[in-house]
Amino acid sequence: MRIETADPKGLIREAYRIEGIGPEECRSIFLDWALSLPEGAGTRSALKRLLAEYGGAAPAHPMTAVLRAGLDDQPPPRRRGGARGRRS
Repeated sequence: MRIETADPKGLIREAYRIEGIGPEECRSIFLDWALSLPEGAGTRSALKRLLAEYGGAAPAHPMTAVLRAGLDDQPPPRRRGGARGRRS
């Protein structure tokens, strides 16, 4: 995957250039990035490409941690309705 496809607006590239950026800002940028991916673009492959492009040079950067977290498998959502959901 080309870097232009993985980061169409250059949001991730710019996040790595911002001095003093924190995890909260990186998560916000990540959300904007995820919403701007072209339809049909594989999110996992885009994340791997971004980590290969930027993560190796900046392993301690908060955006690297956010990108790695995006690759983690998420548990399937659980239904919280019915009587059990109302008791909580």
